[in-house]
Amino acid sequence: MQDLPVQNFSFKAFKLSGFHDLGEWRPLLFIPYFLMFLLSTTSNSVLIYLIISKRALHSPMCVLIGLMAVVDLCLPVFFVPNMLLSFLFNWNEISLVGCLIQMFCLLYVGTFQSTLLVWMALDRFFAICRPLYYHKYMQMHNFLKFIIVPVIRNIILIVMIVSSAGKLSFCATDEIDHCFCEHMALVQLACGDISINNLIGLVATFLIPTADFLFITLSYIIILASVLKSRKSHLKAVNTCITHIIVMTFTLTFALIAFLSYRIRNNFSPSVRVFLSTMYLLFPSCFNPIIYGVRTKEIREQFLKFMNQVNVLLQFYNNAV
Repeated sequence: MQDLPVQNFSFKAFKLSGFHDLGEWRPLLFIPYFLMFLLSTTSNSVLIYLIISKRALHSPMCVLIGLMAVVDLCLPVFFVPNMLLSFLFNWNEISLVGCLIQMFCLLYVGTFQSTLLVWMALDRFFAICRPLYYHKYMQMHNFLKFIIVPVIRNIILIVMIVSSAGKLSFCATDEIDHCFCEHMALVQLACGDISINNLIGLVATFLIPTADFLFITLSYIIILASVLKSRKSHLKAVNTCITHIIVMTFTLTFALIAFLSYRIRNNFSPSVRVFLSTMYLLFPSCFNPIIYGVRTKEIREQFLKFMNQVNVLLQFYNNAV
């Protein structure tokens, strides 16, 4: 009878205690994470500005890269500022509702990274393998037919993940061993059966990033086979394919390691587990704009013109002063 009050009790607020085992060295993490956040914000903002303001960058592929930059700009905003405040001032409290909202935003926006790469793969497929039909299929009203299915898939799975987590009772502890509300880090605090949550998370992992990766890989195999068969010079197309596969491989590797570390017995320390979770969200946001900016000729040319304009303005200002 004495256990009943404990079983009926559920925490409504939590403390995010990621990297707590670093002790007095924990505040030093502010420096690398702040620099990565600054790099992500600056590079993605410049890329979005260039694609919006330069008419030469209004091609379907550049628009998709711009959408990727929007995702990469928004994703760190949902967790990095709170994490930085936690490092400096130990402000680490979050309500259950706030935790679930953060979880939904991170998962929903994060899924668009792999989904956008799928759309880019479709763009390259039509451009190289079906060039006569490229403008027909890449028109917005036709292209929407291809994107509506993954968008609905993402919404349904993410809502299932968050809603199932919100139904749990949390009576084990009020400390989440993470820097943000990661799904399994929160679910592990529940005092009831979490097998359904594990199953939904597993299904979502293999139906979103893994399925997208397999689709992208298959499409690029078809593209490369078409290039080799036609014996035409498509170096730009090959470079684009390789770039997308590299980005997707890094992202998926970090995501799967972080995901499976909660489900498979391993020797990862809590700090390593938290580090991997932050990297699969932050790493692509930092380096996607650099990779696409360097490897996309049109964007690189417009960026160099933009930097020249900035240098002229700085020289004019210095002369005026």
